[in-house]
Amino acid sequence: MAKHELYGGKLHLYKRDNSRFWQCATYLDGRNQRQSTKLESLAQARDFAEDWYLELHGKKRRGELLTEKTFKDAAMRFVEEYEIITEGQRSTRWVEGHKARIRLHLEPFFGVLGLSQITAGKTQEYRIHRMKQPADWEDKNQRPWRPPSRSTMHDEIGTLRQVLKTAIRHEWISHLPDLSMPYRAQAKVIARPWFSPQEYKQLYMATRKHASTLKNGRHRTHAEDLHDFVLFMANTGLRPDEAYNLEHRDIEIVEDDETDETILVIEVRGKRGFGYCKSMTGAVRPYERILERRRPELTRALSPDNAPPATEKVFPNNHLRMFNTVLEQEDLKENRDGKKRTSYSLRHTYICLRLMEGADIYQIAKNCRTSVEMIEKHYASHIKNSISTAAINVRRPHKAKKGNKPDKSILVANDGA
Repeated sequence: MAKHELYGGKLHLYKRDNSRFWQCATYLDGRNQRQSTKLESLAQARDFAEDWYLELHGKKRRGELLTEKTFKDAAMRFVEEYEIITEGQRSTRWVEGHKARIRLHLEPFFGVLGLSQITAGKTQEYRIHRMKQPADWEDKNQRPWRPPSRSTMHDEIGTLRQVLKTAIRHEWISHLPDLSMPYRAQAKVIARPWFSPQEYKQLYMATRKHASTLKNGRHRTHAEDLHDFVLFMANTGLRPDEAYNLEHRDIEIVEDDETDETILVIEVRGKRGFGYCKSMTGAVRPYERILERRRPELTRALSPDNAPPATEKVFPNNHLRMFNTVLEQEDLKENRDGKKRTSYSLRHTYICLRLMEGADIYQIAKNCRTSVEMIEKHYASHIKNSISTAAINVRRPHKAKKGNKPDKSILVANDGA
């Protein structure tokens, strides 16, 4: 490796064996500083190194020399720790999402900044930067540009917060800056997309009709699976990923002692780890039909000898394209607020219908592996049955003053208003 010393050994100019460019290095303010000259000529590289060295000393005198950890350092440490610590607790897809947000958006903007420079104002600059169309967008992309959605920005700021928390744990910064959205009004109550009782009936009648009109054996089987999937989901409240993880060994058909009904007891593995779910009786027959399609020789009384393998998936296919086609044909793809319905809407339908029937909100939360707070915030707020008419329409009897009798005509008028 070729090497030269300048300024009495304080500045080093060197070129590695596997590189054609000269590089310069110096030790300043307790930290090694390095820079590639991007030059092949020794004379030009010497001039570049001297200018760079003098500029560093000027920054030091002005207090502009960065001697702290950068955002890039904290991001690298976060990715390294997060993947190891959360192994088995967070899905691979979620971990990769953090990496992608750092690589594509956060590091290009914050990467060279010192951690103390990442403030509430800098975070707001990042939001504005993301909402503007890149100058080279039309040259690199064929599709029109769209600003990131609210949920996308929420995820990116969440990843930024996790990186800064990593820096706090390593004592690289002392506190977390305010990352909240300024000028934000109180959030509106928006119903999560679900199917009302009339819309739900319209949906399952449409999937049943769709399955009956198909003649091809394979396509008909898929359509029948979709019909049973809709009924199964709306009667269990499972998340889609939980349903796709189900194996036949996770489901047991039992006679419930409390209701004297036949239900499914399901061992659920998904977003919240392991939990149990007790279905409505309406989920039993769809599951039995799934078993009968897997083993045509089975009768209604299932035989353990002919049952599918315990590790076989209950829903090996998702049929999302067929599901969306049915929704569009029935004009059910969007609700009245323009929110698109997905297979997740079947879980929302289960929760809303249970609330409308007067089920205990705590038991619903346990059965759906969520919290009472989430149900109250996203479901109970727009269910009319959650408001008690008897508690609202209370009339306090008015005591008549001495010598005055209440005007009955006013009471009658109020009653008939």
